[in-house]
Amino acid sequence: MKRLIFTAAMALMMGFSGFAQKFAHVDTEYILGKIPAYQQAQQKLDNYSKQWQGEVEAKFKELDDMYKKYQSEVDILPDATKTKRENEIIAKEKEAKELQKKYFGTDGELSKKRQELIKPIQDNVYNALKSVATEGGYDYIFDKVSGDIIYASEKYDESDAVLKKIIK
Repeated sequence: MKRLIFTAAMALMMGFSGFAQKFAHVDTEYILGKIPAYQQAQQKLDNYSKQWQGEVEAKFKELDDMYKKYQSEVDILPDATKTKRENEIIAKEKEAKELQKKYFGTDGELSKKRQELIKPIQDNVYNALKSVATEGGYDYIFDKVSGDIIYASEKYDESDAVLKKIIK
C-alpha cells in the first residue's frame, strides 16, 4: 500500500513539469551500516537484548518447572495446598510477564536504550541529509529501502491551505 501511494505521488508530481522539482534518494541502511558508532550502538543493543532475554527465559523456565511439578502432584495434594500452589504459579507467571514487559515493552528498557544510543546517530544522519538537500537544491529525498519521504522542502507544504478549506 505504501509503495502504491509512493508510486502514485511520484507519477503525479512528475506529471507537473512546470514545477521542476528536484528529487533524490538515499539508502539509509547503507549509510547507517557505514557508520562505526551505529555498528557499536547496535552491538550494545544486541548484548542488552541477549542478557535480558536470558533473564526472561529463566523466569519462564522457573514457571514451567513449577507448573510441571504441580501437575505431577495435583492428584495427591490437599485442596488448600492446591490453591496455594496455583496462586504461586499465577504470581510467578505475572512476575515473568512483568519482567518481559519491563525489558521489551513499548516503553521498556530496550526501547529506552535504543533511544539513547541510536537516536543521536539518526539525528546526525538527518542533519547531514538536510544539508545535502539544501546544498543540492532537492525538494524531496526518499529512502530507497522503505520508500518513505525522509526530507521534504517546506515550500511545498500545503497543510494550511487544506485546513483553510476545511475550517471556513
